[in-house]
Amino acid sequence: MLKDIVNIDPEVLSGTPVFKGTRVPIKALFDYLEGGKTLDAFFDDFPAVKHSQVTGLLNAAHQLLTSSDGKAAA
Repeated sequence: MLKDIVNIDPEVLSGTPVFKGTRVPIKALFDYLEGGKTLDAFFDDFPAVKHSQVTGLLNAAHQLLTSSDGKAAA
């Protein structure tokens, strides 16, 4: 569930979506992937992020982008 992965709190990075329990912006993951970096490099640079958080986020994005109704699982 996204609520177990993503935290949006005005007190944390001015409300930027971050991985829950960290101050690592979700955007950082997509920036790494877009820049051709590996997931291993991401985990090396952001050790506070759990593998399960990244796989859960990527699975939710996949579901959203490939579902016929355009809705991700909550």
